[in-house]
Amino acid sequence: MCYELIISAVSSYLAGDTTLQYSITIGLYMCAMGLGSFLSKYMRKNLFNKFVCVEIGVGILGGVCSLVLFLANLYLEQYQLIMYIWIILIGTLVGIEIPLLTRIIENDNENLRVTISSIFSFDYIGGLIGSIAFPLLMLPHLGYFATAFLTGSMNIFAAGLIVFKYRKRIKNAYFYKVLVSVLFAVMLCGSVFSDNISGFVENGLYRDNVILSTHTKYQHIVMTKHRDDLRLFIDGNVQFCSADEYRYHEALVHMPMSRAENPEKVLVLGGGDGLAVRELLKYDNAEITLVDLDEEMIKLCSENPNITALNENSLSSDRVEIVINDAYRYLEETDKLFDVILVDLPDPNNDTLNKLYTNIFYRLCGSHLTPNGIMSVQSTSPYYAPNAFWCINKTLESEGFCVFPYHLQVPAFGDWGFNMASFSKIPSESEITVPTKYLTSDNAKAMFVFGKDEISENVDINSLSKPMLLEYYSEAVKNWG
Repeated sequence: MCYELIISAVSSYLAGDTTLQYSITIGLYMCAMGLGSFLSKYMRKNLFNKFVCVEIGVGILGGVCSLVLFLANLYLEQYQLIMYIWIILIGTLVGIEIPLLTRIIENDNENLRVTISSIFSFDYIGGLIGSIAFPLLMLPHLGYFATAFLTGSMNIFAAGLIVFKYRKRIKNAYFYKVLVSVLFAVMLCGSVFSDNISGFVENGLYRDNVILSTHTKYQHIVMTKHRDDLRLFIDGNVQFCSADEYRYHEALVHMPMSRAENPEKVLVLGGGDGLAVRELLKYDNAEITLVDLDEEMIKLCSENPNITALNENSLSSDRVEIVINDAYRYLEETDKLFDVILVDLPDPNNDTLNKLYTNIFYRLCGSHLTPNGIMSVQSTSPYYAPNAFWCINKTLESEGFCVFPYHLQVPAFGDWGFNMASFSKIPSESEITVPTKYLTSDNAKAMFVFGKDEISENVDINSLSKPMLLEYYSEAVKNWG
């Protein structure tokens, strides 16, 4: 079970489309287990030796699976092929285990039956424990590499128990004793030095030097730096580049703020980096509520000197209330109304995030807007992902909003778009009265103009029961990724 989860998580991180990666991994793994069960009937002699070899094989292949997949993504073009091969190899060996164990039990005495079945009762019960511990404890605290090495060491340890306990039944027992001892030590060393391995691999994945890499309960965060260019990545996707992030955040914040009648109460959903809050603090009367799910992200962006220099310590302002909560749950629970709501969430590349782009979510947002309130939603790229962009636009319209799409060039992202929405009429023009680096009252007008290749009309709305946006976004990633 743990190996399925590890491979699925790594593939989601490297290739995106979480649902697809988990579905393929689980399906292919189960099929390979069937293949392994079929092949086990050809194993007739030296069953103890074969059983030990199977356990060792599972431990080795599983222990290095994260490392192999990362290196395959880094150096080989056929990542998916390597992933499939690894799933099939591990699944086949796991499929051999139970039939082989059953035949060993049939040929031996009760004590042996009790001993070995006890070992593997713990093994499969451990599968349940592992499936729970993986997302809650192992991945957030250990990361991809240490989790795989540690899980592999458990299989090697199980093989070692059999070798040392039943050495008289195993041919070349001394060789296997040495082998499992060496492999167990290697797996433990891999776990201990996983941060070094991670640093080496991630420096190959990212263009610039990796200066921070951490796995929180919810996401993998990497920070890179080259001279004055600081970049933050979440689950492999760039969140901001210090050289041009102001373009994105000025467009997200000042387009609705300059049009709102009296923007005093402002809600930011996401935006844990504090960059949108930095722009909001330019308005003297603005009182800001920031809702972000990841407390560790907030802590990082409140304390890391590289980021606080960029966000100007915005998260420490007395005018900012930080709420650690899921955006969807927060909107369900609060009774507050806001003059401006900024939806600054990551792209909808998995089911969890897709939920925050549905008609029901926008309905919740609308229920917390004042009568003349305005909402602005980051909406991916109208050029690279036009179906996804206009799906968001159409989903907002389906909830009764007057929607004004706009976009601009952000060098790190390319052509990037937003949708501004309100239940009342939004002024087409406004005056930008706060200090900005890019945005002016004049160039703001041009943001509402789209080219022919940036418009997509035949799209469906995104709902909880029919997550069309996830399909549109995944299709765009395949075309441009």
